[in-house]
Parts: sequence; C-alpha cells; structure tokens
Amino acid sequence: MILEMKVPSPGESITEVEIATWLVQDGDYVEKDQAIAEVDSDKATLELPAEASGIITLKAEEGDAVAVGAIVCLIDTSAAKPEGSTSEAPKTEAKVEEKKPEAPKAAPVAEKTYASQTPSPAARKILDEKNIQPSDIIGTGKDGRITKDDALNAVPSMGTPTGGSRGSERTKLSMLRRKVAERLVAAKNETAMLTTFNEVNMTPINIIRNQYKDEFKAKHNGVGLGYMSFFTKAVTRALQLYPDVNSMMDGDYKVAYDFADISIAVSGPKGLMVPVVRNAENLTFRGVEAEIKRLALRARDGQITVDDMTGGTFTITNGGVFGSMLSTPIINPPQSGILGMHNIIERPIAVNGKVEIHPMMYVALSYDHRIIDGRESVGFLVAVKEALENPVELLMDNNPKKALEL
Repeated sequence: MILEMKVPSPGESITEVEIATWLVQDGDYVEKDQAIAEVDSDKATLELPAEASGIITLKAEEGDAVAVGAIVCLIDTSAAKPEGSTSEAPKTEAKVEEKKPEAPKAAPVAEKTYASQTPSPAARKILDEKNIQPSDIIGTGKDGRITKDDALNAVPSMGTPTGGSRGSERTKLSMLRRKVAERLVAAKNETAMLTTFNEVNMTPINIIRNQYKDEFKAKHNGVGLGYMSFFTKAVTRALQLYPDVNSMMDGDYKVAYDFADISIAVSGPKGLMVPVVRNAENLTFRGVEAEIKRLALRARDGQITVDDMTGGTFTITNGGVFGSMLSTPIINPPQSGILGMHNIIERPIAVNGKVEIHPMMYVALSYDHRIIDGRESVGFLVAVKEALENPVELLMDNNPKKALEL
C-alpha cells in the first residue's frame, strides 16, 4: 500500500511551508513517527514525522515551498524492512558526516581554468555593466562557460589583490527568517517608533539574588533565580500603571488588554524566537523563571510551536547577554512597546552626594507614538526603574522569602 504524506497545518493562518531539511534520503526505510524532515513556516520550524513504516519516496526538494495539504512524500507500507537495518535517522546522520570532509574538494573546480571563458549574452551584459573582465571570474557552466548567475554574483575588484581568500556563499534565508525580516521592516515603516532610555542600579537585585539564589534553586527543582523574573514582574506592574503601553492599534481603533502576555525574545538555532509567557501578571517569581526556562529549552531544541509565539501584548529583549551596552529595539508588531535590557557595567554614580561604584544597566523602551504619548512612555520606564531599584517593597511586598516561595 502506498501512503501519501501531506503537509499538516502548523497553524490557523499558515497556508504554505518550506522544506528546510530532509532527514532521510529517497529510498530509505523509515519507522513510524520517525522525524523525516524539518519544515519552516513563517512562524516556526517544525519536524515532520513519518505516518507509517516503509520505503520512502521524496516528492519535494529542500528549499521547495509547498502548500499545506500538498503531498511531500510517499511511503510504501508493504515494503519489508531490510535485514540488519536500524533506525534510519542515525544512518542519515552518518552519511552527512561522511560527506562533510568532501566539502573542501571544491578547490579543484577553482583550479580548473580556461584560456578563453566565454560568457553567455546575458552574462556579458551584466559584466559590462559591472566593468568586470570575463578573465577575472571562473565560470560554472559547461566547459567553464560564464553563466548569468556567475555574472550576478561577481564582485568588482576593490584594489590590489593580496592573495587572501575572496570567496563568498549565497544561501537562501529560511521562511522564518524572511518573515522576521518582513515584520521588522513593516514595524519601521508602519509605526511612529520612538525610543526613550533610562538606567537602573542593579545592586538591590544582586543583593537578593546572592542571598537567596542557592536556596531558590534547591527548593524549585533546579530553576534558577535570574534577572528575567525581576524584569517581567517590574514590567507587568508598570503595564497596570500605564495601560496604554499594553494596547495596540487595529485600524482606527485601540485595543487595550487587562492581562499581560509577555513575549520574551530568545535566540534559537533557526534565529530569533519570541515565545510568550501567558498572564505573567499572575505568576510568581518561580512561575516566571520556570516558564521562561521551559520555552527557552523548546526554542533551543526546535520544538517551539506557533501557539507558543502567538498573542503577546508586550516584549522584553535582552541584548545584554551578547554584550550590548545600548540599543533601540524594534517593536514586535502588532504590539506597541518593547523593553530592551543591556549589559551590566560597574560605573561611578552619585549616591546621597557621594560617588559610589555600582552595577548599572541601561534600559530602553521603544514604543509606537501613534498610541503612546511621551508621558506614558517615560512614566512606564521610570516605573520599571523604580521597581527594579526597590524590589523588596514594590515587587515582593516587603517579604522576599514569601515572594520567592522559600
């Protein structure tokens, strides 16, 4: 029996996916539920499991865009499992590993030159426009002929060659990455984005973390007490004080929310992911840290879903983990605000008329000025600063041990 495997729907609004990677080869024997491919949608990368055991025939190539419901492969369920065969996934990985050392063999192609490389008419026109001589590039067509793509990818000389490598690689962006790029450009073009800045003295938070982090981790099954729970709690408090920041534009209307679904930007293997911590205003410090850890692990392991990243009302991004001192984060549409965290640097500041050295962090709030005025944006960021610099009173109700569930 031949089973037709079709692309399942990754989410309600998704009509097309892209075959990112086949994890098996044409003609392999696959087991039911074995991951056979990774598919990219515009919101996430998901694994495609085999629906039955049998010999697989691939009907789409890597990089192909296929509609939801389209046939991507066939599985011959009547085929017998080859003797001595085990799971095909490890065999596929082995084949990939065997091929990797062959990559440097591209060098002999580079060494193959022709006394007279003839460009195609289209390539000749492009080379003339770029003022590049055919002898300066190597053709990849038959018998060294210079193709249109060779001409398009050719780069004019920028000076005297030094003998160093001047190679380049042209790869297609994943569907997820292209969607992120599209949304970022839309945010810049379609919103009146403005950024306001402030700085936070991290000493009070450091005192609490140093005092309770070991006890917190032991009590809560390895969940650490990080900075994100303090920032998330400070943000949810500020959103209640300044609700316009927790709203968004919908045509001629403003949609305001009485809950705080906080999107947390994390870096995954496929690029930036922004999973959502639901109803963060109701979570404890332990609850926030546990949920962020769960979502970060899912993003790292490629298990994040569309539902995990849909519906946030405000975003927090932490460029400080990469060493950023200051930035102007871009709004995550259709949201109206995003808070940027940065690295912590010890700096001298004035405290009660005296100079003291404290760990300081710059924070940035980018907001949509169409819906959020200056008073609300500045007041929101000041409220975040106040809560972070006085967490015991404003975030813990003067009882750190109870707030941390110790």
